[in-house]
Amino acid sequence: MSFVLLVIGVILAIIFIVIIVAGVKVEADKGGKDVIKNVYIYLVLFATLMMTIGGSVAAFMAVADIISPVPYYQTFEEFKRIDNEKLMNNTDKDKTSEAELKKQYDELVLREREMQISRAKNNLVKSFGWIIIPLPVFVYFQRRLVNRDM
Repeated sequence: MSFVLLVIGVILAIIFIVIIVAGVKVEADKGGKDVIKNVYIYLVLFATLMMTIGGSVAAFMAVADIISPVPYYQTFEEFKRIDNEKLMNNTDKDKTSEAELKKQYDELVLREREMQISRAKNNLVKSFGWIIIPLPVFVYFQRRLVNRDM
């Protein structure tokens, strides 16, 4: 995963350098500094927009997980089997009744659901960070770009 991110970063850096070099060569007589500034502004706008979009998608997914958390996959029969295996390994313990096992299983399912919702809330807060932090930067550079064009 980190190797893929490294490759993507290198590719983006190469594209950035190629754009700047091409822009400076083409616009050398018209003022190369303006081209570099414009490229920089557009790259910041693109990066912050992608961050905001990614944060929005992650926030939507977190809200979906809060509304409908992933169900617990272990069945009651599997839970009983695991308890029986533990009982075979530990001979001192008395066998747990079916009602007690069902109660333990229900509590386990409830705790797992609460953990899923808690994780989703944590992810929602983090996703809002990916929206709130880059958004003012995007707005600032957007206004700067509009003022330059006037």
